[in-house]
Amino acid sequence: MELEDIETITVLGAGTMGHGIAEVAALAGYDVRLRDIEEDIVQDGYEQLTWSLDKLAENDRISEDDAAAAKEHVTPLVDLEEAVDDADVVIEAIIEEMSIKKDVYQELDEAAPARTIFASNTSSLSITELSEVTDRPEQFCGMHFFNPPVRMDLVEVINGEHTAEETTDLIADLAESFGKTPVHVRKDEPGFVVNRILVPLMNEACWLVEDDVATMEEVDATVAYDMGLPMGPFELGDLTGNDVILHVLEYMHEVLGDQYEPSPLLVRTVEDEKYGKKTGEGFYEYEDGPGAEYSPDATREDIATRLLAVLANEVGKLRQNEVAPVEDIDEAVKLGGRWPEGPAKLADDAGLDSLVETLEGAAEESGHARYEVSEGLEAAAEAGGFYGGDDEDEDEVDFETIGIEYPSENVGQIVLDRPHQMNTVTPEMLDEFDAALDQLEADQDVRAVLITGAGDRAFCAGADAVGMAGSANPRDAIKLGRKGQETWGRLEELAMPVVAGIDGYTLGGGMELATCADLRVASERSTFGQPEHDLGILPGWGGTQRLKHLIGESRAKEVIFTCDHYDAETMADYGFVNEVVGNDELADAALDLAEDLAAGPPLAQEYTKHAFLAGRDDTDAGLQVEAHAFGHLIGTEDFLEGVSKMQSDEDPDFQGK
Repeated sequence: MELEDIETITVLGAGTMGHGIAEVAALAGYDVRLRDIEEDIVQDGYEQLTWSLDKLAENDRISEDDAAAAKEHVTPLVDLEEAVDDADVVIEAIIEEMSIKKDVYQELDEAAPARTIFASNTSSLSITELSEVTDRPEQFCGMHFFNPPVRMDLVEVINGEHTAEETTDLIADLAESFGKTPVHVRKDEPGFVVNRILVPLMNEACWLVEDDVATMEEVDATVAYDMGLPMGPFELGDLTGNDVILHVLEYMHEVLGDQYEPSPLLVRTVEDEKYGKKTGEGFYEYEDGPGAEYSPDATREDIATRLLAVLANEVGKLRQNEVAPVEDIDEAVKLGGRWPEGPAKLADDAGLDSLVETLEGAAEESGHARYEVSEGLEAAAEAGGFYGGDDEDEDEVDFETIGIEYPSENVGQIVLDRPHQMNTVTPEMLDEFDAALDQLEADQDVRAVLITGAGDRAFCAGADAVGMAGSANPRDAIKLGRKGQETWGRLEELAMPVVAGIDGYTLGGGMELATCADLRVASERSTFGQPEHDLGILPGWGGTQRLKHLIGESRAKEVIFTCDHYDAETMADYGFVNEVVGNDELADAALDLAEDLAAGPPLAQEYTKHAFLAGRDDTDAGLQVEAHAFGHLIGTEDFLEGVSKMQSDEDPDFQGK
């Protein structure tokens, strides 16, 4: 079966995850059958789905026509045979109980057509064990969405021991057709990737309090303000449901052993039915209390080191057991947990040798198995880090399609260097651009990035369509699309500000690149446009999603549907270009802006970018990041430096401390 063969998707379970998955599938244009065991349950799920679609339309995230079409795509059903009689894919999202799931799959196996692929939304249970109750284990895999599915980008696609490669490839393609980012979990282990990182972190937080090493406020404050994660583990447990966390942890304990023994504090909290926000009380009180409150003053370096050591150990285990490479682990946790950096990157920054020493010291002091250093962590420490040591020469890339320059002390410049081809983008350029960002990120002196194009004809005239067309096929095109989206998207996630200095044609993928910069300066002769429809395709490197946040959805549709060329002044009026300058002034103006930004407060700029990105489609999430960042920045040396220069003529000398 190929992706284009999938027309009908059945979602088993109409609860929070089930109706959310059904909504995502319907928005992608699939015919969806939403099934549950009782009429009132499935109708309630359908009503929740329609309410969500209406809210998306009300907030201009989709059109009213799209909302109406998605509703029409969904059929609520109770009868299992009717629900699956023509299903191409069944996504199961029922209660997280192994015995119940097995019963359902035995019944489902009898009712579904032989071609139907089964995908479980389980967050931690064994895909292999579930698949073995069916006669089609090779057509069975995990497809783990994150809550709420309509907002969260990540989907973990999990191999069971018997899963055919064609099955996981197809389900990954299906996830991408939903507009999601699939991360391939290559081996079936409890917790997969994201929960395998988050749940032990939350358990360790509970152990720290249980053993009187730290207070709950100190742990949450350290994680949020020192480690920079979206919220503390106790607040996260209350939000997720402490009963859910304990259920996953108990399964990990059962399968993986004493290293995952649940903390007595977590067990007592669940036994007392303090599940969190949904019950009005968890680790914090929500009905009669203020909820989660913790001060930036409560952070402790030793707590951060202990928690980072536990995270590093889990990354090491996943790596040694070949569950996923560290790049995928980091991507999954950043997407699924909304972390600004992945756990492997955080651990490398802290220094693996010191984290190993921390684990060894905790093991000697407590005698607990959870501090046993994994072989994967030991190997990474010997190699100088999960991403390799500083002595490796891999950072020295022989660039052919781009150049890296340092026009001033704190500005790193990436030059798109194919002037005779109007700086059009090839797959090789994407790889080199990615490597260039790695190099600039690793340079402590670089505090702003400037992007320009070589020559005076084009900043970037888009993808090298002629070169790509000869070998085009759907699967490779999807991969190339994701590569372009992710490479350009790194500019949005970069800790430092990014300026695009635009001179000449800025079309297609080049305009999508410029969209990801923080600010854009353009010469008067510059021309903009998204001409993809003239080629019979659509903008594939983020144009349909990112452009609307700069100029509004109506203007974005105008640019994309008309395929017109727009001059710099018009794009300034639309809000895309921040400043238009004379043709001969562009180089100096763009560099001046980059230098001004490089002189700004690095920490505040980084947190501001995180807040903007987190709140793009979820204002509450953005506000939460903003509040935590504000609290953290109040205690920095940069803030004191800024205050000290308020009444003087001197500019602050920000050091990022």
